[in-house]
Amino acid sequence: MEIEGRIIAVLPERGGTSARTGNPWKSQEFVIETHEQYPKKCVFRVFGADRLAQFNIQSGEELRVSFDIDAHEYQGRWFNDISAWNVARIDASAQPAAQAAPAGAAEPAPFPPAPAAGDAAESADDLPF
Repeated sequence: MEIEGRIIAVLPERGGTSARTGNPWKSQEFVIETHEQYPKKCVFRVFGADRLAQFNIQSGEELRVSFDIDAHEYQGRWFNDISAWNVARIDASAQPAAQAAPAGAAEPAPFPPAPAAGDAAESADDLPF
């Protein structure tokens, strides 16, 4: 799966030593915000010191993130894990024209006007159902 957007938060790096293998590990989470009409935010994780150095993700960057989604259960609750496996920089000047509405773009039509107060079809109460 893929998501495109701007990095709005870089969370602290975490690390430790694997109890099973004894090898050190590093992981870091990032928050990306999409450029849709109603922007969505998604937190994803990059695992491994080599990938963290390779991707070198900074706050404010425009990225396309390829990721896998998995879930795990802990004490009867389920948690999603969104792990990035590839990150590509997006050229901000090459954004599609559809992203930015032209200045003279038409606004969506407003809701139809309410019927007049003296309308005979209107019942005594003003509930719409």
